[in-house]
Amino acid sequence: MVTNQWRQLPAPARPIAAATAAAVTAAREQDAAALTGAVAELSAQDQGQTGLILGTAVRVLLETRHPDGLDADDVRAALAGTVRAASPWCPGVDPQVTLYLLANALGVWEDDGDPVPKPDRLGLHAALLLDHLIGAEPIEQVLTAALAEIERAQLND
Repeated sequence: MVTNQWRQLPAPARPIAAATAAAVTAAREQDAAALTGAVAELSAQDQGQTGLILGTAVRVLLETRHPDGLDADDVRAALAGTVRAASPWCPGVDPQVTLYLLANALGVWEDDGDPVPKPDRLGLHAALLLDHLIGAEPIEQVLTAALAEIERAQLND
């Protein structure tokens, strides 16, 4: 559901931001039913734009949390922490999908011909990953920072 909260965003980003905020909130509250609904909404959006926004949000959080640089142990900790936190209440959590999201967000995924996870799996795992990385920070701030980063990158291209 798009609210007035996102009216300052470009039209294509509004439903993605609203669905992402709902999914992360549901993950934070461990509300499986609300998460399923929010992920369905997120999966219905343009996947190129959704992937760009979610991937940028993950990258911005990782860079913010590790200002001196990110190493393999940091990525491993993000992966393990996400999976451990979600496993008790979200039995479908898949470390491979989470790794795919992390590697893509960091621009290090090597396409070896494996199928790309379906949008609903990507949306679910992105919400779980963002929830783990975000801590107490409001998702709205993270999404605003990610969208500003995308805008900055597009202006500099």
